[in-house]
Amino acid sequence: MLKTRQDITNLIKEDEWMMEILRGAAALNLPDWWVCAGFIRSKVWDTLHDYEERTPMPDVDVVYFDPEEIDEAFEKELEQRLREINPSIPWSVKNEARMHTVNGLAPYTSTVDAISKFPETATAFGVTLDEAGEIKLAAPCGVEDLLTMTLAPTSYFKKDKNRLQLYENRVKQKNWQEIWPKVTILAGL
Repeated sequence: MLKTRQDITNLIKEDEWMMEILRGAAALNLPDWWVCAGFIRSKVWDTLHDYEERTPMPDVDVVYFDPEEIDEAFEKELEQRLREINPSIPWSVKNEARMHTVNGLAPYTSTVDAISKFPETATAFGVTLDEAGEIKLAAPCGVEDLLTMTLAPTSYFKKDKNRLQLYENRVKQKNWQEIWPKVTILAGL
């Protein structure tokens, strides 16, 4: 049973497919890079549902923070480089140093700051490899909601009526409870 941050880290470490993705992302040598969101949530929820097959993901999100190179075209080049490393992965690469403008927010200070402002607590995760190749997990909203299969808005999304509506729309659109029936969905609170 998964109960701690370390359990999540061990789960990822034991998954060769996930480690291959992390090694591919690491090969780009990006500053403050993380693979995030559904990459972690889906693995944990699949495990907690005792699924033997991985739930397909629409994309694998690689995020990083580089205020010196904020051209979106560069992100597309990085996606292409990742496709050359592993063409079977639906890569999505975003520089969080520019994404605040897309999201209409104040500038982020780091990738983990951006992750903390994702809509759902169970999605606000990132994983990276340190210089020694060890897994590092970022969980700015904690791990409890992920491990208890609770879908709730992050505190950042709770604070604003419009953002809260975005959260609720995402929950409807993503249909997570149909994929993972043990998930409890909390309204905007």
